[in-house]
Amino acid sequence: MSIGNSPEDNFPEDKRPFEEDDRPSIGSVLRQARIDAGLTVDDVSNATRVRIAIVQAIEQDDFAACGGDVYARGHIRTLARAVRIDPDPLLAQFAAEHGGRPAPTPAAPLFEAERIRPERQRPNWTAAMVAAIVAVIGFVGFTLVNGDDGADAKTQVAEGSTPAATKSPDRKPNKTADPTPDPSDSAIAAAPQDKVTVKVTAPDGRSWISAHDHNGRRLFDGFLEQGDSKTFQDKEKIDLVLGDAGALQLYVNGKKIDDEFRPGGVERLTYTKGDPEVG
Repeated sequence: MSIGNSPEDNFPEDKRPFEEDDRPSIGSVLRQARIDAGLTVDDVSNATRVRIAIVQAIEQDDFAACGGDVYARGHIRTLARAVRIDPDPLLAQFAAEHGGRPAPTPAAPLFEAERIRPERQRPNWTAAMVAAIVAVIGFVGFTLVNGDDGADAKTQVAEGSTPAATKSPDRKPNKTADPTPDPSDSAIAAAPQDKVTVKVTAPDGRSWISAHDHNGRRLFDGFLEQGDSKTFQDKEKIDLVLGDAGALQLYVNGKKIDDEFRPGGVERLTYTKGDPEVG
């Protein structure tokens, strides 16, 4: 009779069942996958817009530089896709090792602290244009009433007055005083006032973005290719994380947000129904 033998004793040394404690760490899996794909840390950083220091830290299983579990999960997913492996097992392992998936709502104070600066009020070019046209019409009417030759008045209107009223003066483009609305801006100009509407476009390059509503529910998490756009709407607020803010343009509640985002910089933003504030 056999005494004290467990089922695992019947397996050869290299054939025993896989134990959870024996699995490789998240960082070592990402590092080995990168090496197998023939990529350097610089290659991965350039492809994902994740800073080199963060890529190196994650490969050493140091997630402190990510700024929290929510962002660590986003970086793990992004790096896994860049080295062509499935991110779901790594995310499940991360959740098991860090007490499950964290509730995203505590991140709201961080977003509020980094809210974008209020947009400056633009000049009312439409009112100025209307005033100029009214002045021209009044001048022509005064000339006709006082007996000036009709042909001369028509010549004045055709050759002088009308172009002066309709032609805009030549000037260099100015982002803060452009009288012509951007087509993307007018696309959400009718945004409802009882909700917050945020449109993100990628005119200058590819960037990873993440968007959540006021309940922390994920609206989008992935890459925005160059030329693409995404529009998000909520009754209270929209939380954004931009992987490469310098490649993106934002439109909030029908208004274009003008800001000098640093290329390759990560921005964490929150917008509400009252944004952008008039400053």
